[in-house]
Amino acid sequence: MNWAFVAPVVMLAGSNLLMNTAWYWHLKVPGKALWLAVLLSWGIAFFEYWLAVPANRIGARVYSLDQLKVLQEAMSLGAFVVVAWFLFGQKPGLNELVGFALVGAGAWFIFKGPLR
Repeated sequence: MNWAFVAPVVMLAGSNLLMNTAWYWHLKVPGKALWLAVLLSWGIAFFEYWLAVPANRIGARVYSLDQLKVLQEAMSLGAFVVVAWFLFGQKPGLNELVGFALVGAGAWFIFKGPLR
């Protein structure tokens, strides 16, 4: 197994879980001061960057920039579903699943290569 292909995927998955948590967790505590929510979100994002930046550096050796971006976006949607479900109890419905499938189809075209 070539870890140059696997490591960016694993690191981007962790990165996106952290980032979605940083973006949305504060909605569980709307009474907290906004400045505190921003400060704590930045703290979470600091660690997110420790995964995202190396993931992109490693990934750029084996993936194109387009592939890295679509991989990150697909991971972001997956992480959003996890965060929304576990933090807020919001399961994706049919509309969301169809929308995510369409994004997945776009990712497939990016990874497939040139159409002929």
